[in-house]
Amino acid sequence: MAALHTAPERKAPMVAVDRVEAEAGRGVVGDRHHGTRHRHVSVQSQDDLDVATVALGAPVTPAGTRRTLTLDHGVVPTEPGDRLVIGGVDGVVLEVVRRAAPCRVMDTEIGPGAARAMHGRGGAICRVLTSGTITVGDGVELPG
Repeated sequence: MAALHTAPERKAPMVAVDRVEAEAGRGVVGDRHHGTRHRHVSVQSQDDLDVATVALGAPVTPAGTRRTLTLDHGVVPTEPGDRLVIGGVDGVVLEVVRRAAPCRVMDTEIGPGAARAMHGRGGAICRVLTSGTITVGDGVELPG
């Protein structure tokens, strides 16, 4: 896990944190999406941010995309029902609900054209299936 970010409410600035508590069926404690029905956690990959940075010609940062979790590498699964395990065998299990689409807020947070640069690279929206702590540096088990 390369980065973790939360925001206490909609449109509030993203805050980089070293660890979060994930609650099954509820999401990340203290995040704006905690308690929502399906949008508990958003996941993206640093690899995709690097490609988007080249496409945009300016840095595309984890906080700028407003995603919760940033994997240090790899392809984020986007098929509904795919599962990721964060932190090993007894780690937090996330289930993909849908692909995450870049939004126009990225053009404000990062710069004009950011949403276009992130097209097809937005990651996934997941629900939390098992509770636990997620920490920057945790390993991530991807499907396949």
